[in-house]
Amino acid sequence: MIKTDPETWTDQRHRDGEAAERRAADLLIENGYAVLEQRYRFHRHDVDLVARRGNVVAFVEVKARWTRRYGAAVETITAKKQRELVRAASAWLQRHGRSGDVARFDVVAIQGGKIQWLQSAFRPLWR
Repeated sequence: MIKTDPETWTDQRHRDGEAAERRAADLLIENGYAVLEQRYRFHRHDVDLVARRGNVVAFVEVKARWTRRYGAAVETITAKKQRELVRAASAWLQRHGRSGDVARFDVVAIQGGKIQWLQSAFRPLWR
């Protein structure tokens, strides 16, 4: 799914982020989802994970924080980030979506070793 081997990355933050995405993907798979994309990119916007279970396509933003020093992981999903996720998701659906697909925007927050999956964390205003 990733174009380069994370073991070759020199920035530990990138390696930690990829590990958090793998942990989130494992959670989705354990719950019956097929992970279709990791780090799907549309222009400058990206979605960490795209997963499907039946006709539900979950666009998942993964946020990891090791401490609460800069706030909770889920608090980093700003209105601007939501708009970017919706743009990338819309492009993905136009290219790969099926008739009857239902889009959902989830957040997987990993903080202090605990994982929290917020399904339908926000709803886009496209309908």
